[in-house]
Amino acid sequence: MIKYLLISSLFITPLSYDGRVIYESPVASATNDSQFVKPIQKANNKYEINYEDLKYQALFNCRYSTANHDNEMVIDQIIDIERRHNLPEGIRGMLLAAACHESGFNPKARGDHKFSKKGKAMALGLYQMWSWWSNEKRGYGIDRTDVVESTEAYIVHVKKQLPKVRKKCGIKNDTRQWVVAWATAIRKPKKEGRCYEAPKFYKRVLKKWHKQIKKDVRIYEQNKRDGNCAC
Repeated sequence: MIKYLLISSLFITPLSYDGRVIYESPVASATNDSQFVKPIQKANNKYEINYEDLKYQALFNCRYSTANHDNEMVIDQIIDIERRHNLPEGIRGMLLAAACHESGFNPKARGDHKFSKKGKAMALGLYQMWSWWSNEKRGYGIDRTDVVESTEAYIVHVKKQLPKVRKKCGIKNDTRQWVVAWATAIRKPKKEGRCYEAPKFYKRVLKKWHKQIKKDVRIYEQNKRDGNCAC
């Protein structure tokens, strides 16, 4: 697991590996991302992407937001919900990627004004959900601006598409099934299905995060072999 040291505006948490503290330093404040401690890495050839890695990427590598305490709290809530749904490794962080791209982790975000004749915001919340999500019969009866309710509804809606994706598309790979189910869930119905499609968040955000994590691991391992890291 890559060990990350995240500094809030008030405190810093010591890290440990195999029960041993490997770094601890009190910090009074952090006003920008340059003041956050970079990741301390521990990796091997069978490294598996985890939510500690993804939290760091969401907090620092979302181009639509800035690293701050409010966003960190939202990210933690999203991760807690996604963990419970046990996603395949290749799609881990999908909710973080969607929330990053759609709202920059702002649960009060308002958008899609162009679809209203009166300029009214048609989409609300982290995932820019339209009003049908709040409908008790047609949707999920949720408050679109509530982090927990909107996140839970979003992933449940994606999971509902999995059976039809498996039947229509004949996809065997778990990650690919989820990607197509994701595209199916957030786009209007298509008779022939969306078997060869992927959400823009997957390509523009999530895949880049996964690639960066693996790059960090390779750099760490190279530095370790060269004796250039504080392992």
